[in-house]
Amino acid sequence: METKSANIVVAPPAQKLTEAQKDQIRKAAGTLTCRFVEAGELSAAAEGADIVACRHGNDLDFLKRRPVPKWVHSWSAGVDELASPELASSGVLLTCAKSNGAIALAEHVMMLMLMLQRNMLKWLEAQRQSKWEKHIVGELHGKTCGIIGLGYIGKETALRAKAFGMRTLGLKRNKEPVAHIDEMFDRSELYKLLGQSDFVVVTAPHTPETDNMIDAAAIKAMKPKAMIVLVSRGNIIDEDALLTALKDGRIAGAGLDDFAIEPLPSSSPLWTAPNTIITPHNGPTSLETAQRGVDIFVDNIGRWRNGKTLRNIVDIAAGY
Repeated sequence: METKSANIVVAPPAQKLTEAQKDQIRKAAGTLTCRFVEAGELSAAAEGADIVACRHGNDLDFLKRRPVPKWVHSWSAGVDELASPELASSGVLLTCAKSNGAIALAEHVMMLMLMLQRNMLKWLEAQRQSKWEKHIVGELHGKTCGIIGLGYIGKETALRAKAFGMRTLGLKRNKEPVAHIDEMFDRSELYKLLGQSDFVVVTAPHTPETDNMIDAAAIKAMKPKAMIVLVSRGNIIDEDALLTALKDGRIAGAGLDDFAIEPLPSSSPLWTAPNTIITPHNGPTSLETAQRGVDIFVDNIGRWRNGKTLRNIVDIAAGY
């Protein structure tokens, strides 16, 4: 099989590459040239390169020039502005780090659900005031967890929810069975899933189809005592509608790791919304996530060099 040659340019992922990880990439590259650059140097360095590894937030002007690299790899699972119209029309191969943060994010979901169900905010406030205050707590056991999006994160979440004794519902484009999901729903049955869920967990990617999927009408379909957890991307939930529902007691709480604007502005009323836990898009930020991301890229370099199909190829038009 014909071996492909390439110049590889690597901009940093969210967590800076260690020297051991750089050596891992160099070893995979073999005789191919490999250059590591800072985020602001990417656009200039990418000129003439065949392979570029980068992330949203880097200098992505190279995507607007021709020729673009033959293969662009996203260090993130979400491709965001990488999946641009310019890239879609260029014929470039786009891959991503899909699956690298699934375990960390599923654990984050469980943490947020436990904190919300046991009213952890009340304990934290009592601790700040050095007060010994007890309150009645809730359990996850026996509750219903509705998971919107059953990719890697959704599946890992379902596994953990079942371990807690929860009933699990899942929503995706089709109703093919998924492990650890008790009942499947398709997109047309969103309100039905919402109406049965004690916790609504959003793990779906942000696409034109999922934009503002959880709007005022969807929130109205939820149980008054239900809580919502978002760990994929902002803009899937209508933040204004969510804020109104939280203030009015229409739903019981929220755990949010993603927002329409990031960093979340200090002026955002979501910071002080009732029974709301905010984490700064930090759910997948583990050392293990970072290493799995490097492993995916390294495996794909080997596949590229040997003319094999790459892992995690993105449908640019679909956005994931």
